[in-house]
Amino acid sequence: MAIVVNMPRLSDTMEEGTVAKWLKSVGDKVEEGDILAEIETDKATMEFESFNEGTLLYIGIEEGEAAPVDTLLAIIGEEGEDISSLISGGNAVASEVKSSESEDAIEVTSDDSEGGAEIPEGVEVIKMPRLSDTMEEGTVASWLKKVGDDVEEGEILAEIETDKATMEFESFYSGKLLYVGLQEGESSPVDQVLAIIGPEGTDVNAVLSSVTGGGKKKSTTTPKDAEKKSESSTEKKEVSKSVSDGERIFASPLAKKIAEDKGIDLAKVSGSGDNGRITKKDIENYTPSATAAPAVSTVVKAESGVASQPVSMVLPSGEEGTEEVKNSNMRKAIAKALGNSKFNAPHFYLTIEVDMDNAKESRAQINSLPDTKVSFNDMVLKACAMALRKHPQVNTSWNGDTTKYHQHIHMGVAVAVDEGLVVPVVKHADLLGLMQIGSAVKDLAGKARNKKISPSEMEGSTFTVSNLGMFGILEFTSIINQPNSAILSVGAIVEKPVVKNGEIVVGSTMKLTLACDHRTVDGAVGAQFLQTLRYFVENPVTMLA
Repeated sequence: MAIVVNMPRLSDTMEEGTVAKWLKSVGDKVEEGDILAEIETDKATMEFESFNEGTLLYIGIEEGEAAPVDTLLAIIGEEGEDISSLISGGNAVASEVKSSESEDAIEVTSDDSEGGAEIPEGVEVIKMPRLSDTMEEGTVASWLKKVGDDVEEGEILAEIETDKATMEFESFYSGKLLYVGLQEGESSPVDQVLAIIGPEGTDVNAVLSSVTGGGKKKSTTTPKDAEKKSESSTEKKEVSKSVSDGERIFASPLAKKIAEDKGIDLAKVSGSGDNGRITKKDIENYTPSATAAPAVSTVVKAESGVASQPVSMVLPSGEEGTEEVKNSNMRKAIAKALGNSKFNAPHFYLTIEVDMDNAKESRAQINSLPDTKVSFNDMVLKACAMALRKHPQVNTSWNGDTTKYHQHIHMGVAVAVDEGLVVPVVKHADLLGLMQIGSAVKDLAGKARNKKISPSEMEGSTFTVSNLGMFGILEFTSIINQPNSAILSVGAIVEKPVVKNGEIVVGSTMKLTLACDHRTVDGAVGAQFLQTLRYFVENPVTMLA
């Protein structure tokens, strides 16, 4: 009996999937566990394996096409089996989707069927990858391979700048690099043609004509547009060239970071990697040559003979200047996310001042134990997690007609990096001890600053904490990290005169400001949450029970 295989839901947020590639053709034998296709979700491109055995009788979604979850994807059964009733029933949803496509899309399909040849065997079209869950477009920071170079599986093709970091993109195929769709410094949306790898002598134009979307647009570029693009890419390349030898400097992101921290000019470093690429080891082993800068001294002597004459005042003259710097994908993502939050979520703010004397004493006692290190930030995170358990209304997300009440407590921790701001997530923080929270935060923050953090480690927060106390900031307000309903801003601990038992004494205090989304959290709810938070912070022993 034939089995209907529908578009699977491969992630919790997936609403539709795109067939990136079929690994089986109609008529092929399929065994249980065989990979049927590569499905691109909203988070990644994943292999989809068959849970059934038989012959692949029908494919409902062609390569490059997208369809909602549960749409007919394929039919597996016995060879020669009648599946017409299954196709007509399973295609009801798909036909509705296809009927709503524009005339332009229909024209593209007809053009492909008339003149577009299928992609030859052994040729792989590489598209702009989705390297993070929020990535919508990528920028080619540098190409490590040129057209005509041989590419082996696992070699680094290019460095791609996403909205979160600059990441190395490796090839999953072997062959010759036949075509580059984006020049260095150029950006394109996810899934646009990035490169083509295949056997030497392949007709690249025929391959591009068979690829819809980005590939087709690339092939129809007018000579004038190509000339302009060439000029603009040349200008961008000139910016990144070395002054010393006029050649492009190839270096890994980590090597660039270490060189920047140490003040080393990459143009003076010899690379030991492929094509002279500079690696971390080259930077660490680099010894600068001693150069002496000539000292210039100017001595101005006043003559006694002109002492009675008026002294002319020479006013300093300066030049006005403005420099435009292209926004990174991370900076644009931050602007978009925070702008949407501020403009769509009605914020209101509540501030309290807490007594930190007990917290300071408790922390000193905890840290006196061997191999133990707990920060005030760890204590605030634990206190927030425990307070959220008592006030579930704050641990929610606005969802239009409904409000999501999260049963789990995942704490987002704002971490500043060179390119902007990221929010790693400590999962199930209410179930962790102070030392476990401290270890998790330290590990995630280190990964974020070294650009080694994965998208999964920055997803799923239900509440966020932002701490600027270490910079001496007394109090501030934050923008809510959507889809959270609130974010806590933590200020510095200061010593000041306070009244205790009717006497003025020196005490330590800290200000906490809660930003709330008024759609889900009312003023009284926010105030009650802060009262509970104050109790836990001022009495740390309650967090150890």
